[in-house]
Amino acid sequence: MSGLELRVHVADRDVDVALEIGAGETVAVIGANGAGKSTLLEALAGFLRPDRGRIVLEGETLLDTESSEAVPPHRRPVALLAQEALLFPHLTVRNNVAFPLRHRLGLARPAAAVEAGRRLDALGAGHLAQRRPAQLSGGQAQRVALVRALAADPRLLLLDEPLAALDATAVPDMRAALRAAASGRTALVVTHDPLDALSLAERVVVIERGRVVQQGPPTEVLRTPRSEFGRSLLALNPWIAAVDLEALRAGLGDD
Repeated sequence: MSGLELRVHVADRDVDVALEIGAGETVAVIGANGAGKSTLLEALAGFLRPDRGRIVLEGETLLDTESSEAVPPHRRPVALLAQEALLFPHLTVRNNVAFPLRHRLGLARPAAAVEAGRRLDALGAGHLAQRRPAQLSGGQAQRVALVRALAADPRLLLLDEPLAALDATAVPDMRAALRAAASGRTALVVTHDPLDALSLAERVVVIERGRVVQQGPPTEVLRTPRSEFGRSLLALNPWIAAVDLEALRAGLGDD
């Protein structure tokens, strides 16, 4: 089964991007602020309607501007994990995770509570089930948000700088959780961090001024950049040129 086919043109943002992601493939999209990365996420999630475009996920058309077809955000099999956890503050962790199980999958309240507990346990967050978001650290809240994002079993996972707001001590564990969640799942990661691209993605796409300017394996794109952003990334992170990126990538992939 095919994965994702995307073509979006947004005139007032000067974005014109075509992209394909294979079924089960994780792709990292990198680029400077204003390059068009957020536009892609907004279009995929259904928050933005491009002037022209087509989005097909596993054979299902989510958007086709020519036929005026557009699946609304709440009906798309897509989950977005942003920089902030955005948990419901009045609900416990268990009930935050149970929410999509009830409203997207139609589980009854008792069954949703049991399933929420199982999913929290699977990502090492079961001990947080009775807490409210205000009682969580940043890393704990983001882990719970990941469990909630996956609760409705989305066919496409969107990660928007999911580690950017975390304390440095929380990043390695959360990066490992994201790697496990994305494994075998069609996913798109927007990031500025080369370590995220190396550890999470099988392919990196560089966007500059609203256009795709380079794509390929993470080690190739990071080592031999063909864009202004890629070269600036290499300049700011000289370790990229100095270390064995394949060995580093293998190490980052270890549990």
